[in-house]
Amino acid sequence: MLFPVLFQLGPLLAVIFLQHPPLANTAAIEMDRTSEQVEASIVDPDQECTPYNYAPVTNQLNSFPQVWGPASILPEDSAALATWNSISATIPTSIAKKTQPPPSSYPSSDPDCWWTYGQCTTPKLAGLPPDVTAASEPSTLGYGFDDGPNCSHNAFYDFLQSQNQKATFYFIGSNVADWPLEAQRALVDGHEICALTTFSSEDAFAELWYAMQMIKLVVGVTPTCWRPPYGDVDDRIRSIAHALGLQTIMWEYDTADASVDGKTITDQTVENNYNDFIQKAESGAFNLTGTILLTHELNNFTMSEAVSFYPQLKNIFQHLVPVGVSLNKTQPYVETNYSLPTFEQYISGTLTGSRVSPNSTTVLPSSTSSASPPPSVSSSIDSPSPNAATSAIKSGYDTVLLAAFFVTLSCSLQTALH
Repeated sequence: MLFPVLFQLGPLLAVIFLQHPPLANTAAIEMDRTSEQVEASIVDPDQECTPYNYAPVTNQLNSFPQVWGPASILPEDSAALATWNSISATIPTSIAKKTQPPPSSYPSSDPDCWWTYGQCTTPKLAGLPPDVTAASEPSTLGYGFDDGPNCSHNAFYDFLQSQNQKATFYFIGSNVADWPLEAQRALVDGHEICALTTFSSEDAFAELWYAMQMIKLVVGVTPTCWRPPYGDVDDRIRSIAHALGLQTIMWEYDTADASVDGKTITDQTVENNYNDFIQKAESGAFNLTGTILLTHELNNFTMSEAVSFYPQLKNIFQHLVPVGVSLNKTQPYVETNYSLPTFEQYISGTLTGSRVSPNSTTVLPSSTSSASPPPSVSSSIDSPSPNAATSAIKSGYDTVLLAAFFVTLSCSLQTALH
């Protein structure tokens, strides 16, 4: 039968080319990497992950803590200091700062609702909302990926685009600084952006503040949602996030795709986790209330696994939507020039909300960029990024489009056969 073969072939090709991209053209012509559109068009995997300067970021780096280092409030940052002074009185001082793993002396009653200790997601401190752990709509997967933007994500984003699929991306501030044009693509493509801090830092305020500010500087929007690193959050950190207007997004199930060590967690472990999750969905576990699955944009493996299992997730869930859409959260950013569609609008085919130029009241077509990223400026290849490990990641771009074509074709054939 033609359909089953094609249905399996599309994701398989995508996985093959993500994990084993074609040999890069080492003599690739230098591109003027000054805009999101140019960056998104790069097909050479070596060039895609070659570090570059982006002046709006490099000109402001002195206003941020060291990239890929623990954050603390800079003494001259009057805005950060003023914000901290305005909320510090609401932050509990009775909750001790945590270290991992949880010490044996920590009370078994879990008074601080420490997720790392007992997966607590309903705060015990008065006035704090529960963490979001699931999509509220039936048979719905809150679809999203941590640890971006990844330098080699063009192939993955093109795959999502070919499927008319939007997602929530949890961006690390230092990754945004390293790969600003890649960060801009997420908004241009209509995805939802949330913040993700790098460290379980003692100075949670500084980590969150500067992650939000970097995303604002680069992409033009300020997130109102965040995810703690490794899920390590307690009521002290929740109170800081809440005071900053951030909704805490957790998950119910973990693929462990970012934890592969070749020993206790292998590639097969991740595939087993995906399959177990799919079987749970098949059993009807999410028929009344949806869920959130933890997956990552971290590297070729995590992205290729996402491509590989996409058809099965799409088949077993009625809806795959960004987390904000699943919550009917139409205002995803502090800025009001961009909105998400409601859940009903999304599943009816309106995949992006209204997008308004910040300098006018004109509503732009939903297919255009709405965030008005910083203007393009001259840039050049500079010294290697601090994130050398991420820079080393490579992926195939144009070939994954071929795989996406097969997925689309197979879905069309499935519709025709039914």
